[in-house]
Amino acid sequence: MRITPLDIQQKQFATKFRGFDMEEVDSFLELIREEMEELLRDNANLREEARRFEKQLKEYKNIETTLKDTLISTQQMVDDYRNTAKKDAELIIKESELKAEEMLRAAQEKVVKIHEDITDLKGIRRHFKEEVKRLIESHLGMMEFDKEREAETPDEI
Repeated sequence: MRITPLDIQQKQFATKFRGFDMEEVDSFLELIREEMEELLRDNANLREEARRFEKQLKEYKNIETTLKDTLISTQQMVDDYRNTAKKDAELIIKESELKAEEMLRAAQEKVVKIHEDITDLKGIRRHFKEEVKRLIESHLGMMEFDKEREAETPDEI
């Protein structure tokens, strides 16, 4: 059974011969009652404060959970972005390598074509030289023929 300050205040003791001084007992009981009232108020305040702290703790735990979830999702996003960036970089590298190979192949084809053109031009030059040589020989032959003819025929002037 719990004793309240009111119980202490209303408590009556039987008097006996050579018993306690009633005023001193009443005074002491009043002091105990006041102390108990103060303890009960403090206790009630502490309980209320404990409830507030528990509520606040619950809110902090909710915030902590939210922060953890946010951190985890952020980390997942960072990992996803990193993986995506890595894949994009690999794709860009592969595309660049393919373009470089294509450019190299095109350049090699141009080199082959240029060599073919050079060979063709050398053949044309050789043919042109032969034609020019034949033409010169032909003209020289005609000039010698004319000289011989002139030498054979007397001057008719």
